[in-house]
Amino acid sequence: MTAPVPGPHDVPTVAELVEAVREFLEADVSAATDGPVHFHARVAANVLRMVERELVAGGAHAAAHAERLAALGVADDAELAAAIRSGALEHRGAEVRDAVAAAVADKLAVANPGYAEPQLQRDRD
Repeated sequence: MTAPVPGPHDVPTVAELVEAVREFLEADVSAATDGPVHFHARVAANVLRMVERELVAGGAHAAAHAERLAALGVADDAELAAAIRSGALEHRGAEVRDAVAAAVADKLAVANPGYAEPQLQRDRD
């Protein structure tokens, strides 16, 4: 996962550092431990995989989410929730559903891409 090196920092990049720690946890720590330490090493490695995916996504998810919210005329998720609760967006139900579904898809792409695959397959069928 080599990314361009922006700004004043040299290699290794943040992404490369995260990857190195994840690989250490998966290969060395997990292999050398059992019980709770083995479990926690696996959890930590999984967290680092999420960080890697978020780094790859960069600001694209945040920018797309901001655009979706702006298109609905709200500034943030709290305002969107309030507008939904009040019925202010009732006439735009399909747009709200699409925006929320896209936000959930972006979150799943980072947190656990495998969860999104069955839904994507159903949408294609």
